Amino acid sequence: MSHFEPNEYIRYDLLEKNINIVRKRLNRPLTLSEKIVYGHLDDPTNQEIERGKTYLRLRPDRVAMQDATAQMAMLQFISSGLPKVAVPSTIHCDHLIEAQLGGEKDLRRAKDINQEVYNFLATAGAKYGVGFWRPGSGIIHQIILENYAYPGVLLIGTDSHTPNGGGLGGICIGVGGADAVDVMAGIPWELKCPKVIGVKLTGSLSGWTSPKDVILKVAGILTVKGGTGAIVEYHGPGVDSISCTGMATICNMGAEIGATTSVFPYNHRMKKYLDKTGRADIAHLADEFKDHLVPDPGCHYDQLIEINLSELKPHINGPFTPDLAHPVAEVGTVAEKEGWPLDIRVGLIGSCTNSSYEDMGRSAAVAKQALAHGLKCKSQFTITPGSEQIRATIERDGYAQILRDVGGIVLANACGPCIGQWDRKDIKKGEKNTIVTSYNRNFTGRNDANPETHAFVTSPEIVTALAIAGTLKFNPETDFLTGKDGKKFKLEAPDADELPRAEFDPGQDTYQHPPKDSSGQRVDVSPTSQRLQLLEPFDKWDGKDLEDLQILIKVKGKCTTDHISAAGPWLKFRGHLDNISNNLLIGAINIENGKANSVRNAVTQEFGPVPDTARYYKKHGIRWVVVGDENYGEGSSREHAALEPRHLGGRAIITKSFARIHETNLKKQGLLPLTFADPADYNKIHPVDKLTIQGLKDFAPGKPLKCVIKHPNGTQETILLNHTFNETQIEWFRAGSALNRMKELQHQ
Repeated sequence: MSHFEPNEYIRYDLLEKNINIVRKRLNRPLTLSEKIVYGHLDDPTNQEIERGKTYLRLRPDRVAMQDATAQMAMLQFISSGLPKVAVPSTIHCDHLIEAQLGGEKDLRRAKDINQEVYNFLATAGAKYGVGFWRPGSGIIHQIILENYAYPGVLLIGTDSHTPNGGGLGGICIGVGGADAVDVMAGIPWELKCPKVIGVKLTGSLSGWTSPKDVILKVAGILTVKGGTGAIVEYHGPGVDSISCTGMATICNMGAEIGATTSVFPYNHRMKKYLDKTGRADIAHLADEFKDHLVPDPGCHYDQLIEINLSELKPHINGPFTPDLAHPVAEVGTVAEKEGWPLDIRVGLIGSCTNSSYEDMGRSAAVAKQALAHGLKCKSQFTITPGSEQIRATIERDGYAQILRDVGGIVLANACGPCIGQWDRKDIKKGEKNTIVTSYNRNFTGRNDANPETHAFVTSPEIVTALAIAGTLKFNPETDFLTGKDGKKFKLEAPDADELPRAEFDPGQDTYQHPPKDSSGQRVDVSPTSQRLQLLEPFDKWDGKDLEDLQILIKVKGKCTTDHISAAGPWLKFRGHLDNISNNLLIGAINIENGKANSVRNAVTQEFGPVPDTARYYKKHGIRWVVVGDENYGEGSSREHAALEPRHLGGRAIITKSFARIHETNLKKQGLLPLTFADPADYNKIHPVDKLTIQGLKDFAPGKPLKCVIKHPNGTQETILLNHTFNETQIEWFRAGSALNRMKELQHQ
């Protein structure tokens, strides 16, 4: 499975056996997604299978956790009382490194500031059999692609961009930490049987058009929730014109359309990448089983999109949402009309989405042309290598120096500004400005905590060209630059090697193997720590309906996991539930006053911060509920957005609709994620009302619950609330959380 795990093997034989059982049962051609998912069924003979309806019990091959989410995942695993993980698992230190001065200095600073957390993760990994990638190793998804992903793998990761591994033909799904604990505990993992959206690619990429433009186009078509409940499966003759790392880029950003994951069929580009990353033996094995790693002819997709790559133009999406798509040729005109700042303050390339060798090479090809005409970037420019291997290789091959020469700063091999880990100094908070990135998300305040930063997402080569020109009005396909000699010139479309001609330079060794004997290993969590806190079990359901719930906040409009549990400076508290709960819903807009982090205390009638009000209610025994809008919980996999409301006394979240991962996370922590049977009922609830949720004694799959709305004037009205709980998930609610239920079953 990986050269880091010599005793773990790929089971294509089991995959083949399960696929054959299911194909015989369904008696129809299968999509690639179905082959891999159904090939990992716990009981392929008896499992009920219906796309979009039934819950599948699956046996994933492995687990991956990034350091911000691994803290809570490992705390939950420790709380389970189990001695070792049941499947190969890894921890990756990439989220806690703040971009400030440059790679080496920022890494040293992060190691010092986060020493307690890194020590906890390293010792917990050693104690429980989890591989540990030290800070500086690189971003989790690039490390997975280089070392662990393979065609046909079913991998779950505690990060929403885990689907990156679909670029190597795997089904890689982002989840919360409690889901990861289930898999690490050896419990079958439940997933609602996904629908399958087919994206047929024809033609071929050329010129300035890149793999990033495929997903930017798809995001514009499907929007941020169009992929919810579905796997996006790319196929068709156009696939072969995309590199393996380019396919990974497309799958990575599929998280922005709400998709369960995305995947490409096994082909020669993947084989080439496996060979180059030292896994030729896996490629040979995949060749033997190739029929199971591509879709069957004549298979059915629930929705089909067709894109001609030969006609696709470079895109730039934003601001404030990743599905607002514009061709690069038009974005300047749109920006002028909308009043968006045209001057680009910073261009940022890298991140888990676009930090491959090919990405860096194409950006360097653009930069080299500018340097030949005596130009440097007009905008500030930063470069984030995806892994230590990429960093070492682009240093060796000269790309890093070219990018420095044009004005760039090479940051640490980490997430950095993509997730808000950016100590930005060139603007003040509240200052209106524009940045362009090769990242995946551009929600309000995500990169730099400034709500007035207009962030646009595009390919690394377009970012580089725009940073050189310094304006959104520049279209590299048609516009000219003026060289130092006063002569006009046009940038040629970049061309770069897909993979290095020599072998990859692995750089520094940053991996810690778990010891064979960990019996003497200690994992310490200080009771006075401000960064780490052992978990206490949540209370069990008392067997009664939830009466007179106070509305903590009625949220207006978009409410992502960034709004519910902010990242950036709050990342340092990801292992301390009580401390991080002080950021609960501080970014959500209160419909009552149009403000963020300002809600009415129903007892005192005073307005105050959301977390303070929740704590007041908890102290006084007042249970509360949140009312939300569409696609509530869009974005990151962070389960803190579910843990925090549970910790502070929340009992239910009622919305028009949920993002998939967040809905599951809420269920795992014993909360009730419920949706209006009639979305218009959102308008019937006012922040001063009280809600009673009825029918919990007869809680059953598919059976709506009733909600009685009690208005301050004494009148009442009743509405219906839908849910997606199955029997297992109802048991989680009754036990107080999925972890509580796991302990009950162990005791039994």
